[in-house]
Amino acid sequence: MLVAVAQLRSTPVVADNLATALQLVRAAAARGCKAIFLPEATDYIAANKEQGLALAQPLTGHFVTELRNAARSAGVYVSVGVHEQEAAACEPAGGSETPPGRFFNSHLLIDSQGELAAVYRKIHLFDVSITNGPILMESSTTIAGREFPKPVATPFGAVGLATCYDMRFPEQSTLLRRAGAQILTFPSAFTVKTGPAHWEPLLRARAIETQCYVIASAQSGLHTAHRASYGHAMIVDPWGTVVADCKTAEPCIEVADLDLGLVASVRRDMPVESHRRHDLY
Repeated sequence: MLVAVAQLRSTPVVADNLATALQLVRAAAARGCKAIFLPEATDYIAANKEQGLALAQPLTGHFVTELRNAARSAGVYVSVGVHEQEAAACEPAGGSETPPGRFFNSHLLIDSQGELAAVYRKIHLFDVSITNGPILMESSTTIAGREFPKPVATPFGAVGLATCYDMRFPEQSTLLRRAGAQILTFPSAFTVKTGPAHWEPLLRARAIETQCYVIASAQSGLHTAHRASYGHAMIVDPWGTVVADCKTAEPCIEVADLDLGLVASVRRDMPVESHRRHDLY
């Protein structure tokens, strides 16, 4: 079944980002895809903390509503990363309100009827200072998620939701596989510094060790004067082969045919899950 992985360059102009996302949804549908996977922060990448906080919308806001309408009109599933500003969405323990001035980094799966099939709030926040590279402290604006959603059944396979930095924590991918995932999704905004060394190796490793398809949509290019992303949105099959790769820096989609029979055969021929030593680790 055909699916599309997308690459785009979000900026602080939300309306422009929405227009690009809608165009890519229509392009995927025109090519016969049953789903399109858009990147992390598709709604915007801000120039500073204050701007980012001001631009965040709830899941009932205009940005998500328009994507839901587009999914329904096109008859496709839409995976997308957004900044979710909604105090009641994920109350901390003890019943207190969401801390003011922060949002969730949320990964949404919208079904082909325009309904929200799942919401995953990123659990691993990117608080990193890279030598000769960017300093990004995601926790200064973002609340870590507290739930680990089960994979979502879709016509093209069971989809496990994650986001960008989560790919560096193989335990999360392993748990999603154990819960039934056949596809792992990592909408991303990977840094230019780490991308050439880590992006493809991490994605291929997650695919090989879980024997899942890995779909990693990506931000690409210069977002603001001080923020850029690596790009190279890709799909990796459960054998570790890259079957789709956005090689251009421009907004685009690449398409792959997901074969769940391949997932089954790889798992049958290399039964690593049944060999796992739960008695030791």
